Amino acid sequence: MQGYKKISKEEGARVELHDKLGLTGAEISINTLPAGTSVPFIHAHKENEEIYFILSGKGKAVIDGDNVDLSEGDWIRISPSSHRQFFSSLDSPISYVCIQVRENSLQSYTADDAVILG
Repeated sequence: MQGYKKISKEEGARVELHDKLGLTGAEISINTLPAGTSVPFIHAHKENEEIYFILSGKGKAVIDGDNVDLSEGDWIRISPSSHRQFFSSLDSPISYVCIQVRENSLQSYTADDAVILG
């Protein structure tokens, strides 16, 4: 069995990588909102926190009633219960990666999770 799976860039307003990569511990999506648009709903989660990375453009997130400006290079983490909705700016699309993982599930990371083999 191969220990990796690779896919190439796909175009679209939303690309979910869970099934495409066989992910078992996270959901990752790549999203693009055209200028002057928004995610058409407010949402929260039951167990999963979301980590967003802004790839390009600008916009905002409304999180629990707070307006949070977003632009290329920004990272933001949102707790599961926080209500959120994303908007592009009127003059710019926004593209972002969303990583969704179960809150408080990380037990070790980086060097603590590594096994040095050589």
